[in-house]
Amino acid sequence: MTRILFVCSFNSARSQMAEALARALVREDVEVASAGTVATRVNPFALEVLRERGVDVAGLYSKTIEQVAGPFDYVITLCDEADRACPNLAARQQRFHWPFPDPARVPGGDDAVRRAFSQTCDALAARLREWLGEIGLLRDARERTA
Repeated sequence: MTRILFVCSFNSARSQMAEALARALVREDVEVASAGTVATRVNPFALEVLRERGVDVAGLYSKTIEQVAGPFDYVITLCDEADRACPNLAARQQRFHWPFPDPARVPGGDDAVRRAFSQTCDALAARLREWLGEIGLLRDARERTA
């Protein structure tokens, strides 16, 4: 079984979206998790944009790195803070750093934040489809271009 971990500071937005999206895209023999350096809560905008795309959000909750059982084949940090805070978080295969801006920190009202979450979710989905296709973990090869 291949195991993937997404890490972000608070495990509230980017890592949660990556976890849910990856679960929807990977083969059945792949396990996906996310964690943060600090646990908070899943951002409601993250849940909203995932649901709009038909992605299952059941079971998503904020957790710390200590709460997820390793080891993982792939570890992907999604923010600079997590990358700096977890320099020794090892991966059996490969570790990546995919820095995405925090959509929760976008200035403006709810509409601006919602747009930022939507853009981040779409960018994560595209990156995941490409990467998972490259390493042969994509459930359906047709998903790569969907």
